[in-house]
Amino acid sequence: MATPAPRPPDVREPSRPPALNSGQKLMVFVLSMTLFGLANIITEVLPEGRLGPVELSVSYLAFVPVVMASLFHPLYAALGAPLGEIVFVDLLMGDFSGIGELEGYLQMFLGVYIAGCLVRDPRRRGQLFLAGVTVVFVDKLLSAVVDIGKVMVGVEDAEFVPGLPESILLLEAVGFTTELVISGILFGALPAMALAPRLYGRIEPLLGLAPRDPARPHTLAERGTGAFLLLALVLAFVSMIAAFTSEIFDNFGVWQPDFIDRYGQRFLWIGASAAAIVLAAAVMAVRFVVHSRRERAAQDVRDGEGPR
Repeated sequence: MATPAPRPPDVREPSRPPALNSGQKLMVFVLSMTLFGLANIITEVLPEGRLGPVELSVSYLAFVPVVMASLFHPLYAALGAPLGEIVFVDLLMGDFSGIGELEGYLQMFLGVYIAGCLVRDPRRRGQLFLAGVTVVFVDKLLSAVVDIGKVMVGVEDAEFVPGLPESILLLEAVGFTTELVISGILFGALPAMALAPRLYGRIEPLLGLAPRDPARPHTLAERGTGAFLLLALVLAFVSMIAAFTSEIFDNFGVWQPDFIDRYGQRFLWIGASAAAIVLAAAVMAVRFVVHSRRERAAQDVRDGEGPR
């Protein structure tokens, strides 16, 4: 009886990107966390301005998580980036909002993850521009929806323009637009377009990782579009509940000592030093692990066993 020929692979279905081991996942997570934490410390000293009721400021340097999610695995970069702001800025700087921090974490996570999956080739500047805008678009859109929801439910007082009760929608729209331009384009898309193509293929080998293959992209909905949309809706709902809970229970879990008021802007060096120490320790640990594995592989070859 003839053996049937093996079934040829379906060339129409793109192959999945290589899986990371636990050490590589942790390395991407820590690197994203520390770099975005350092970036947020820098934004603390950037000047702010106001144009009437609209505040003009840089919320965060969006190009940092965009570059991380574009070069490395977007999931672990997205998990680490918003945690860096919480640990190295909010906690160490004395501006921790308690359970309300969960709102910002989930919103930023969704923005960075979606942006990272949109980049198939980190050398394509058009994809990087879209990713930079997407991070701020998702984050600030969800934040605006939550703010409007808190006013509608009645857990927070609205900031109206005198004589115009409907102005909350106008103020949210104007604020959303300015954030999209300042944080999304000027400090997000444009720097990412300049940095990511130059770093692609150069920084990954230093960390023991292979550069992302455009032919094997990270898909946004690996388990189906419906499953991802459901997950996104659940996370958005949880972020809204966290924001409502923070307001209802009078900022439950808030920790806001007056470090900056007491010691001035020099206290920012505490957070910057902590982030730099964590980053250096993570890089040294990764380099040590990569070197050890290369030595074991070389020893196996010399012993005639072949690489494991």
